[in-house]
Amino acid sequence: MQVQANDIFSIYLRKYEEANQAYYPSNATGCKFYVHVVDEDLKPFSDGITQQMIEGIKTRGTKYQIINGRLYRDKDCMFPSRCSGIEYFLRKLVSKLPDLECVINTRDWPQIYKGHGVFGPIFSFSKTKDYNDIMYPVWAFWEGGPAISLYPGGIGKWNDHRLLIATVANSTSWNDKLNVAFFRGSRTSSERDPLVLLSRENPELVDAQYTKNQAWKSDADTLHAPPAAEVSFNDHCKYKYLFNFRGVTASFRFKHILLCKSLVFHVGDEWLEFFYGSLKPWVHYIPVEANANKETMRLLIKFVQENDDIARSIAENGFNFIWNHLTIKDVICYWRNLLRKYAKLLKYKPKLDKNLIEII
Repeated sequence: MQVQANDIFSIYLRKYEEANQAYYPSNATGCKFYVHVVDEDLKPFSDGITQQMIEGIKTRGTKYQIINGRLYRDKDCMFPSRCSGIEYFLRKLVSKLPDLECVINTRDWPQIYKGHGVFGPIFSFSKTKDYNDIMYPVWAFWEGGPAISLYPGGIGKWNDHRLLIATVANSTSWNDKLNVAFFRGSRTSSERDPLVLLSRENPELVDAQYTKNQAWKSDADTLHAPPAAEVSFNDHCKYKYLFNFRGVTASFRFKHILLCKSLVFHVGDEWLEFFYGSLKPWVHYIPVEANANKETMRLLIKFVQENDDIARSIAENGFNFIWNHLTIKDVICYWRNLLRKYAKLLKYKPKLDKNLIEII
């Protein structure tokens, strides 16, 4: 078994060395940092966006217009707090944007599948490579994130969380962190089960437990164990190693726990948010295959425990990326670039839809 572990550890070490040798940080700064993501998402619509395309997708999201520097929206929004989170950023930019109209999806799931179905420029916060949705910064950068007991109003106010988590991270030395892997979250995906089961078998290696969510009815929903208490983002920073799993789509947790200066194991690479592609595996986090089994997870944790300098280096890189390239200013810049480039693709001049309400 030790020989097998040594062979696998050699593979991990080679992946780390190759990734870091090949990594060159982007020279882009400020508003230019994520321009390539906007350009890539808009590429399917390079021939232009027609009014008929907007009409064909308007039931799949919330219609917004910017006309003469004023913001308008469908009267009804499926998730009011999510619309409010989006509108915080739109209101900051509305006076600086040309007239435009767009459809913003506030559901978790993307809408424009590449294989078949309707085609149109709908905005979604998360997608896989199988979708043509245009990514935008999720509403929860301001408000409308998951509501749990620790954050009953929903996770939001990214700038506040960013400062608080970074303060805790900077006041917690690497050597004072607990030398175990940690996870708390609800059972939104069975991909999380192997880590929770490994924790029950090897609590000295992993502390992973399920919490309640809105669908919880009995202990069967937390893998036949009582639900654990929720843990604040700040308290995640006590641990050297943190696991990030997708939720229904991309997880809101990822950016928060990267700020802990703890090494993050990121499970699965299918679901994306706009900033994910700029994070590099084995540089900013350690990738874990979706549906990885207990043994794979055990070996990865043992590897970082036995290679403390590597774990610390990746943890520092992850922190530095989020701290330097995911500020509220970066989010506003992303929205500005996205909407300006999108507006240039419209092949018609939008006229005020009198069915919309003004957002002040």
